[in-house]
Amino acid sequence: MAATERIPVLVTAAQKALITRKARNAKLTVGEFVRQAAEAYEPGEEDAGLVALIERVKRSTAEASAALDAVLKRCGESDRRIEKMQAAHRSKSKP
Repeated sequence: MAATERIPVLVTAAQKALITRKARNAKLTVGEFVRQAAEAYEPGEEDAGLVALIERVKRSTAEASAALDAVLKRCGESDRRIEKMQAAHRSKSKP
């Protein structure tokens, strides 16, 4: 027999009751019911859609971050130009 390992899974009381009821109806232990359900799970179209959405959000976030970085760079350059102009103005204004 293969060595087994425990996987703690936290569920609400309502989820536990539902899983227990489904296992009982299938004439399985809760552990066997959960094992079979996990092994049978295949990501569906909905999951693929979520993955695509997540990738799109990641790309959009990267693009927004790059745009913000560019704006901050321009603001820094603008601040330096203004400081130079102010310094030049102050030096001309001194008696």
